[in-house]
Amino acid sequence: MGGTLGRAHGPYTLYDLDALPEDGRRHELADGWLHELPGDLWHDHAAEQLRGILKDAARQAGADVHIAGTPQDVTTPAGVRKPDVFAVGRDVARAALERRTRTYYGPDLILVAEVVTPRTVNERIDRVHKVDEYAATGIPHYWIVDLEPRPLITMLELADGRYELAGKARSGETVALDRPFPMAFDPVRLSEMD
Repeated sequence: MGGTLGRAHGPYTLYDLDALPEDGRRHELADGWLHELPGDLWHDHAAEQLRGILKDAARQAGADVHIAGTPQDVTTPAGVRKPDVFAVGRDVARAALERRTRTYYGPDLILVAEVVTPRTVNERIDRVHKVDEYAATGIPHYWIVDLEPRPLITMLELADGRYELAGKARSGETVALDRPFPMAFDPVRLSEMD
């Protein structure tokens, strides 16, 4: 990484993040350090499935939201994150499109979901660091998605500046939610092939 950046050992800036080569790898910037995001077929498939589930639910509920995911950036107190899936108000998405920006500001987000890649440094980031970051940013809903041994979604909801457990949705069970918009689905869908 050091050969393509101005500084070989950090700390890094948004300019360094933007200067990384377009080689298919994704990175986040947190506290001055670049972190490569894991990418495997199972992880990416689950994120795509979740985006589809949320898009369908939002459409059926008439929710005025836009569902997105990487490669778009979200700014947090620590730097720039690239959530696997997130929801913003449609007006916020429209404004970003008009400005031709790929960056959203944390307070604009309604929901963020991260698909955990076990046994990687990113597992700790998703379960610990991002919990604090996203709460400090004011994002009302944070979902942590586990795929092993079977899909499980841990749903956190912001209360008094901290996340509290709002529920767990296990594979084989239909979860019905009213927030952030009405939806019902079985997490097993995250591992199904279309």
